[in-house]
Amino acid sequence: MNEDSPVQILKSNVWNSNPIFIQILGICSTLAVTNNLSNTFIMTLGLIFVAAFTNITVSLLKNIIPRKVRMILQTLIIAFYVIIVDILLRAYLPEISKALGPYVGLIITNCIIMGRAEAFAQSHGPLISAWDGITSGLGYMWVLMVIAFIRELMGFGTLFGITVLPAGFTPWTIMVMAPSAFFLLGTFIWVAKTIILKQEGGK
Repeated sequence: MNEDSPVQILKSNVWNSNPIFIQILGICSTLAVTNNLSNTFIMTLGLIFVAAFTNITVSLLKNIIPRKVRMILQTLIIAFYVIIVDILLRAYLPEISKALGPYVGLIITNCIIMGRAEAFAQSHGPLISAWDGITSGLGYMWVLMVIAFIRELMGFGTLFGITVLPAGFTPWTIMVMAPSAFFLLGTFIWVAKTIILKQEGGK
C-alpha cells in the first residue's frame, strides 16, 4: 500500500510512528495537563487544529518561502494559529483557558507540529498535509487521554469532573503530582513498544 495514502498515514501517526511513544515528541504536555480529562481534551483539540492548519499553510507556501528563513516562518505560522486557539478559549471557555494558563501558548514549542510541517507539509499537497496534521494530533490525543483518564480517576475519583468512584474511595495523591505522568508515560511506552515488536516479529 502507498505510504502516502490516507489510511497508511492514519495508521502510522496513530500507532506505528506515534509522536508520543515512538518519536517521543510533545511529552511536556503529559506533565502539564493530564491530571484532568477536560483540560487534556481541549489542549489536544487545540493541537490538532494548529497542526492541521500549519501543515496546510506550509504546504501552500513551500515554494515561495526562502530556505534560509523557513524554520522562522514556520514558527510564526504556528504562533498565528496558537493565538487563534487562545483567543477562542478565552472567549468561549474562559474557565478552561484560565486552568490551562500558559500551556496553550506552549503549543508553539511542541515538536510534533514543527516536525510534521518540516517532514511532511514541505513535500506534499495541502489536503494530504492537513490529514497528516490531524492524524498526528489524534496520535497525540489518544495517548494523553488514556494517561489523563488514569490520573483523574485515581487522583480525584472523577472523570470529566463527575464523581464516579464510591464515597469511601481514598484518592491517590501521587496521581495528581507531576511524577505520576512520567511513570505512566514510561509504562505506556514500554507496553506499546512491546506490542509493536511482537507484531513485527509475527510478520
